[in-house]
Order: sequence, then structure tokens, then C-alpha cells
Amino acid sequence: MIRELNLVVSPAQAHDMSLLKKIVSENLKTEITRINQIVVIRRSIDARNSNIKFNLGVNVFIDEPEPQGLKHQYSYPDVSKGSQVIIVGAGPAGLFAALHLIELGFKPVIFERGKTVSDRKRDIAAIHGEHIINPDSNYGFGEGGAGTFSDGKLYTRSKKKGDVRKILEVLNFHGAQDEILIDAHPHIGTNVLPRVIVAIRNSILNAGGEIHFNSRVARLIIRNQEARGVMLRDGTTVEGIAVILATGHSSRDIYTMLHENGVLLEAKPFAVGVRVEHPQELIDRIQYHGTGRGAYLPAAAYSFVEQVNDRGVYSFCMCPGGMIVPAATSPGELVLNGMSPSDRGGRFANSGIVIEIRPGDLPAGKRGDAIFAGLRFQEELEQQCFRMAGNTQYAPTQRLTDFVNGKRSANLPLTSYVPGLIESPLHEWLPRFIGSGLQEGFKLIGRKSKGYLTNEAIVLGVESRTSSPIRIPRDMQTLEHLQIRRLFPCGEGSGYSGGIMSSAVDGERVAESLANLYK
Repeated sequence: MIRELNLVVSPAQAHDMSLLKKIVSENLKTEITRINQIVVIRRSIDARNSNIKFNLGVNVFIDEPEPQGLKHQYSYPDVSKGSQVIIVGAGPAGLFAALHLIELGFKPVIFERGKTVSDRKRDIAAIHGEHIINPDSNYGFGEGGAGTFSDGKLYTRSKKKGDVRKILEVLNFHGAQDEILIDAHPHIGTNVLPRVIVAIRNSILNAGGEIHFNSRVARLIIRNQEARGVMLRDGTTVEGIAVILATGHSSRDIYTMLHENGVLLEAKPFAVGVRVEHPQELIDRIQYHGTGRGAYLPAAAYSFVEQVNDRGVYSFCMCPGGMIVPAATSPGELVLNGMSPSDRGGRFANSGIVIEIRPGDLPAGKRGDAIFAGLRFQEELEQQCFRMAGNTQYAPTQRLTDFVNGKRSANLPLTSYVPGLIESPLHEWLPRFIGSGLQEGFKLIGRKSKGYLTNEAIVLGVESRTSSPIRIPRDMQTLEHLQIRRLFPCGEGSGYSGGIMSSAVDGERVAESLANLYK
């Protein structure tokens, strides 16, 4: 007999199977010797008050043989002779579109401007040590996309748009931890994600798909208002039955190329701001009501949403026990992002704190082209940040309370940011409505979260790549571009998703729609 049971237990009980068996035995009024195994299928933490509890969903195997584990098995058929679908970009959207196309009998041919995971690591090391940005291989571009060297957060609000469970199972099948199948807020970690991405690459290649690295797409091949292939920077042309555009939100040259080729684009809201970093121990004390983490609780996270002058100010990509990294994709820019290892065991917690930017907030520019106003605003802010850092990848930094009060910081504390810090009055050079909005937002957060607003914390500039400021419009039923048939904008670069999970889900949905339309 297998019984499903919901339990509310202490942190110690959640981590001790002998204690858990005793609780289950009493709950089900069953002899403990009859319980062969307890498998946790759901897990979340309730830290709303000082009596912190774990909510567990468990399957109890009574007089049943022990289960073989949670891992779901996937097999990918040989599609080497199938119809070719061109995929531009090897991030989560492109890779999951490719895997699902294989399941549906199509041959994916992926073109990725960047390098493999292993080769990317050398270019990322050059950013940290030598402040050198390779525009095709960095934290944003390369195999696995921006998610490869990130916290690997695997939760999304877009559960109604696709099969989130399947995405988790595919990641688990390719080497991600079993815990991602049960945790309410799962994550993989920057130390695990690269080998998961390599395993996905091998599945695609073993099934007869193709992946071409160091292959930047220069333009689309469009005939009779249909996308039929791509031309690479070296002049090579490759055609297929359709094109999936999964380039990520930082591929600014792709937006320019599309616009120059008359492809319909539109401006959309986005957000920019700063990274804030606290000692993780401080965040633990705040979130766990002064008790600290103890032996059984994970590094604490937080999420804040405030309104300042009818404009959203919110936390973004919060990384417990993590580090801040330089995420620029072109020379002359300075952009920050955050990531964490799987154990989230670092000394610091960081998060983006960003403010909403609407298309109407920004001037159209000399060309009168309002579509690109947000993109240019991002670029100019990142270039200004680079200049404030002395044309280096040092991060302009200010202590948090000093930033809120409009004061310069006399000194700076230790940080997780490897390239280094440079003291800078962010309150003076950030655009006024951004700086003042963030100052008010931090005050509101500080009132709700006692101890958060402190000079033990620092703010670093800038966090500007929360999402794309441009959307590539598509039919909401077929997911095709509104103007160009057989062109499927997908993932973060399309403007319809954000993060690993929603991008992967979008990739599967696009593959499904493409297959239905072009069997």
C-alpha cells in the first residue's frame, strides 16, 4: 500500500528519517516496522513566524518494496533524416525547443554565437582577472545562455503556459539534483548547471541534431513573408522548414538586424537598478526572526515588491549565499548580475533592486525611433557606469544607508565581487527618477524588514538586464511572428518569458506549435 500524506514538522524532524518515520507511524496508526520507505515529493518552508516549520508532502510505502527513485527516464529518437528546424541561440529556450522537436520527429540545427561551456570559462576568467570582455563569449553569450553560470533558479509564475514538471524532470534526467523535483523554490547552482547543459548537448547530438558554436547569425532568409533559414556572419546559409529565434534579451544586434530587415518589433516595459549585497548571516537573522539559520535551515532568501509614485520597485534574482558577477556583453559596458552555488554556502546574499521603466518614460532619440529607446537607455547607463569605474570592471559602490541618505561612503566593506569595488556616489549620477525611486524603495523595505537598511550592506551599479526592452510580436495562438510566417520568437529575447523555467517552457510550447503547423 502507498499512502500520500501532508505533514507539518520541525526543521530537525524534516531532516531525520527516523523521526519522520515515527511521526508518519503515529499519524497513520501503522506499525513503524511496516513502513519500508518514505519519499518526500513536496517540500517548502514556513518562516512567517519564529516557530519555523517545514511543509512536507510524502509518499509512504507500507508493506511495499522500496521505490527506485524519482528520476524520470527520457529517450530521444534518431532524427538525423528528419525535417530541419533552424534554432538561433543555445540558451534554455533554444535547448528545450530542440529536445522537444526531437521528441516530435524534427531535426534541430542550432546556431550559437558563443562557445561551449568549457571554453566560456576561460573568457569569463578574463573578465574577472583582466577586465576583458569577449562580445561573443561571456556571462550572457555561449552554450546554455545566461543561465549556465547563474543560481539556476527553477521557479516561475508562468505555470499555466506549459508543463513545468516536465522541464524539471528533463533537467533531473540530465544530471540536476533530485531535490529540484520536490522543493517549492528549486535551484540547481552554478557549480552543477554547466554539466547539465553539456548532458543536454549530448542528447541533442546523439539523436542526430546539430549544434554549431562560434556561429553568429547575420540575417534571416525571408521569402514570400516566410522565414526559411539564416545567413551566418561568414556568409554561410542554412535553410529549414522554420526558424526559432531564441537569442536572449542581450542580443542587441539581433534586434537591429530584424528592424533593418523590416521585421515588426515593439517597445515594452523593463526595469533597471542596482545590486545590493548583505552579509548572509544578517539576512538569516532577519528572515528567521533573530534565530539565525541553525543546522537545518537553508540560506535565507527574500522577495520585496513596493510602489513608489505609482511605479514598481522590487527585488530581482535574489541569490542567497552567492556572489555578484560582471555580466557585460560588450567592451565599454559595466553590468552586474548575481549567482549562487548549489549549497548557497557563501558569506554574502545579493539581489537586484530595480525600478520599473515604461516606454513613455524615455525620449525616442534622434531617429525618432521609439522602439529602440529602452535599448539605448540600457546601453547609455551601462556605458556611464563603466566610465564611473574608471573604464574598468570595478563596480561603483556605496554603503546602503549612505546611498539612501545621499552621502558619500568613507570606506567600503568586503564583498563577493571578484574584480573589485570603487567608491562612487550612485545617488548623484544615476538618472534622477531611478536614484530617487530606489532610495524611497529601500526606505519602504527597511520599514517592513527591520535590519535590512544598514551600512553593513552595499549597493553596486548597475543591474540593467532584468528583461528585454523590446518585444518581437507573435500570434498568441500559433506563437508565430505576427508578420513573418515560419518565424517563431522564443524565450527572453522574444519578450515573452524571463528566467530559465519560463524560457524552457516557452521553448517547448513553440516546438509543439511549429510541429502542429508544419508537419
